[in-house]
Amino acid sequence: MYDVVLLSLTEGSGDGCGSGSGSGCGGCNAVCSTPRDPAPACADALREAGARVETVRAGSDQEIDEVLARFDGPARPDGLTWPDSETKLRLVVVSATDGQLRAVVRRLVRRYAPPPSKRPADLAPGRTVPDLPPLAILPLDPDDTEDLAAQLGLPRTPAEVAAAVMNGTVRRLDLLRNDGGSVTLDGALLGGSDDDGRAVPWRARVEVDDTVLTDGEEPVLACVVGNAARYAEFDGLRLLAQGDPTDGRVEVAVVVPVVVKQRFKGTKVRVEVRRARGRAVSVLPREGDLRFLDDGVAGSTSRKRSWWTEPGAWAVYAG
Repeated sequence: MYDVVLLSLTEGSGDGCGSGSGSGCGGCNAVCSTPRDPAPACADALREAGARVETVRAGSDQEIDEVLARFDGPARPDGLTWPDSETKLRLVVVSATDGQLRAVVRRLVRRYAPPPSKRPADLAPGRTVPDLPPLAILPLDPDDTEDLAAQLGLPRTPAEVAAAVMNGTVRRLDLLRNDGGSVTLDGALLGGSDDDGRAVPWRARVEVDDTVLTDGEEPVLACVVGNAARYAEFDGLRLLAQGDPTDGRVEVAVVVPVVVKQRFKGTKVRVEVRRARGRAVSVLPREGDLRFLDDGVAGSTSRKRSWWTEPGAWAVYAG
């Protein structure tokens, strides 16, 4: 018999709802107040399948951590906190937004990532975190076709999610960690727009492994750091070619306006998309604050930001 926790996040969970500095839900108020909460129906389906079910509403990092602590494994000789690979406990995240889901995964990383000085021998090469405990995603909006669960083709209805928890397979996915202390499950869009929705040019050095997509001397309209395919298109342009969260690579694209001289016709501007794939990416703004959306959560930075891939670090219950 499985024990299942249905975890819902309330306003204020993570590092602040909509805060770009952490992993809050990102403007979830309207969705959180949706009256048709699918959690009770999922709980009923789980109980009918023989599970013991507990529902938890978390409004802070501490309350999220209290749930995640139940997934800790036995004490280790090295003193590290490690997930229990043999646990019979299952986690369902009732997700209003991808930002809420990210808040939970971020706390998992914070809990189980060992300090660099205490890296254990049993941690896989190329990883800074162990295999995180799998979770199921129960979207509050079953008709959303753009969230991460939809992109991954995961179960969406309460009954389907319950069946995946009890009898489904575990699908491991890549995770992007960043030097800001957070994680990216889907993707980040860097750049802003004016009041009319037009992209505002900015400058930054964007480097993927050893490939420089722009050196910071030319204007950039947008940059996408993709793990899945959330920002695969920008203003009708195809940016991400693949958006595969299982290939162990981050895909990056920058949109650059290029002036083309035409004989007898003056000049015109065309848009160029440059792409690269690799293990890590860094973005160094050259002037002022750079706005971004990371898993739908808005923020800004004037400092260098870096993302790197953790292949197969987190996992979901699939149908």
